[in-house]
Amino acid sequence: MKTARLILSAVAVLGLLTGCTTVKETGRSQLMLVSPSEEAKMGLSAFAQIKKEEKISTDPALNARIQTIGKRIAVSVGREIPNAQWEFVVFDSPAVNAFALPGGKVGVYTGLIKLSASDDEIAIVMGHEIAHVTSRHGAERTSQNYAFIGVGLAAAVAMETQHVDPAKRNLALAAYGLGATVGYMLPYSRLHESEADSVGLRFAAGAGYDPRAAVTFWRKMAAQGGAKPPEFLSTHPSDSTRIANLQALAPQYVPLYQQSKARFQSANQAAEQAEMNSFMKAK
Repeated sequence: MKTARLILSAVAVLGLLTGCTTVKETGRSQLMLVSPSEEAKMGLSAFAQIKKEEKISTDPALNARIQTIGKRIAVSVGREIPNAQWEFVVFDSPAVNAFALPGGKVGVYTGLIKLSASDDEIAIVMGHEIAHVTSRHGAERTSQNYAFIGVGLAAAVAMETQHVDPAKRNLALAAYGLGATVGYMLPYSRLHESEADSVGLRFAAGAGYDPRAAVTFWRKMAAQGGAKPPEFLSTHPSDSTRIANLQALAPQYVPLYQQSKARFQSANQAAEQAEMNSFMKAK
């Protein structure tokens, strides 16, 4: 009981020192110990490093396709990434993956493009990854890790000061680590994924891509198979949970998709007409 009280006291002290922000889409409060400027620096540094280490695709068709999708999503995102310097890079790798980093840096792997049946499916994934950035999930996870380590260190020091038996001290810290991971960190990771699914659907729909494509894409992902841990031990919702959530969410974004698709089509037609007019005058 004495050991437990010491850990709880450390948690309480840390709570007084933390900052909070709010997720715009859901109104959820976030623990935030990382400033936006620090977050942006980490993102830009990480993207530069990835570009050095990963093979960048030189396929002009794939690059043009991702640029088109990305620029439309950037319009949909608007100012939700302040001072974004958008960059969309295709990495030549069989990995079925994509990522986004603070500052508007987005990477898409050729394996994902090959698996996707349409631009709608690619846009769903890109929107999801960008939603992690606008919701500041990376900074929140970093903050949670800082807090996790800080509480553990504070508890360890407190127990040593109180001359708690080393065996009991180690047992208490191990129990704290397991409890914090399974009871706090992993549930928050799954929550981040669900939030990004919701916000990402809005971004994709606002760019004129069909949000219902999320269901077809994740069904294909589920069909990839492979061993997966039970949901309560996973960083992501189970395939069945995710697909059910997307089926429920997608219809509400269909009107936005239809409006945005018409708007982008009109803009494309206007651009094509202007190009044709310019060509005719040149003749």
